[in-house]
Amino acid sequence: MTHAGGASYHPRRSTIADRTEPPPPMMRTAGTLLALLLIANTSACSSIDLPELRFPGVYRATIQQGNVVTQEMVDRLRPGMTRRQVRFVLGEPVVANAFRADRWDYLYTIQIGAQERQQQRLTLYFDDDELSYFEGDFVPTAVKEAREAAEAAAAEAAAQG
Repeated sequence: MTHAGGASYHPRRSTIADRTEPPPPMMRTAGTLLALLLIANTSACSSIDLPELRFPGVYRATIQQGNVVTQEMVDRLRPGMTRRQVRFVLGEPVVANAFRADRWDYLYTIQIGAQERQQQRLTLYFDDDELSYFEGDFVPTAVKEAREAAEAAAAEAAAQG
């Protein structure tokens, strides 16, 4: 472009290199405080106890996960049952371990509203496609009754003698 005087005019382009002034001290302090607040906020998220942050009157849904296993189902299990028979009684296992084909895990969790979460576990072990034994939160009723009878007999023997 030319001006009235005939000389050409080139507007000076501002570059980042031309701005060598540091930010004012207030800006540095504000940026540092903001960074510290963000770090403190994100690290505190893991330590917040979320049940403490509940609003009164807010509905909380019941959450169920896994297989429902009842005492009657466990009482139907017998050593020597095939995998197919066990599957008929209990359903598909929640966890069938690819590295241990001889083990099935049945897990069940339920959380009703704001109550504490409850969990039940039952692990079955197979030997040559037949149920060998199981363990977990369930005990067959016959075993419970035998234990109670043995404890009562031991208590009676201790009281007599």
